Amino acid sequence: MEQTKTLNPDLVREFVIAGHGNLERVKQLLAESPELLNAAYPWKEDDRETAIQAAAQVGSVSVAEFLLAKGAPLDICTAAMLGRKDQVEKFLAQDPAKIHAKGAHGIPLLTHAGFGRNLELVEFLIARGATVGLSPALHNAVSRDDTWIVTWLLENTRPDLAWKNFQGKTALKLAEERQNSEMTKLLREHGARE
Repeated sequence: MEQTKTLNPDLVREFVIAGHGNLERVKQLLAESPELLNAAYPWKEDDRETAIQAAAQVGSVSVAEFLLAKGAPLDICTAAMLGRKDQVEKFLAQDPAKIHAKGAHGIPLLTHAGFGRNLELVEFLIARGATVGLSPALHNAVSRDDTWIVTWLLENTRPDLAWKNFQGKTALKLAEERQNSEMTKLLREHGARE
């Protein structure tokens, strides 16, 4: 990550916030200030975040792909969010301890994989010992209407169905809001309640 000493911290913050899914703003800010690409904003002393990490933690594929095309580095959490099992395998071959990797704000690898639309990747990570972040991974799969991943997680693991995301919503509430009757039924069949 680049040092942010010479960059205006407010500009870095704005860019990182835009990285959470505002592709047009990311494009505009990067065109005006290319040095923002790998700049990290220090939310806390031990919690720095780049725009690509922001995109990875919220599942913003379009922002992540754009930033990668511009030269941002691919890390294991971003690869997992993008569903790139082959690249996740390469990261783990180089360093097996990365199975416990965390992205921005300490968000676990498995949570990122919940966005990835790749059941083989989720199965692979769990088989390798990635269990932290299981309930948020379920939420992320629900948010993508990924019935196949949700089904596998419910049948093969034990996510906390009462767990609530940062908006105070359970996976069931999220499925109901998305008007996904198949997902709602599936979650209820596995014990989800409001």
